[in-house]
Amino acid sequence: MKVTMTVNGKAMSAETEGRTLLSSFLRDGLGLTGTHVGCDTTQCGACVVHVDGKPVKSCTVLAQDVAGAEVRTIEGMANKDGSLSVIQQAFQDHHGLQCGFCTPGMVMSSAALLAENPTPTEAEVRVYLEGNICRCTGYHNIVKAVMAASGLGAQQLAAE
Repeated sequence: MKVTMTVNGKAMSAETEGRTLLSSFLRDGLGLTGTHVGCDTTQCGACVVHVDGKPVKSCTVLAQDVAGAEVRTIEGMANKDGSLSVIQQAFQDHHGLQCGFCTPGMVMSSAALLAENPTPTEAEVRVYLEGNICRCTGYHNIVKAVMAASGLGAQQLAAE
């Protein structure tokens, strides 16, 4: 079957089987390999993308179920000029990554949090990110990065 959706602002289509997961569709069908798959059971959060503005763990959603939707992946997070988004820059500035495997999901989840709550408390950040596993950082610098990106940075994200 042919599945079409808008990905990072562009209409995209690919032939796929009905049982194809969104994560596989993005990675294998569209060549967008920034979405990582670590568990296939929604436990790790490395595969988080936005579907119609909401965070979704793409390893447990069928591509055909989001046909026609607006999907945003980590590849679509940069500013229009190619520079890092506020959240991406905060992750870099505050050393919110080590191996980088969880980073796409962390960035996408953080963007969703800041869109919902532009000025979260540290406790709110920690609770929101419970569905994302990082085995390297201990989360401290990830939380620092999200806190740094909050406020005006989140307002800029909402305007994009």
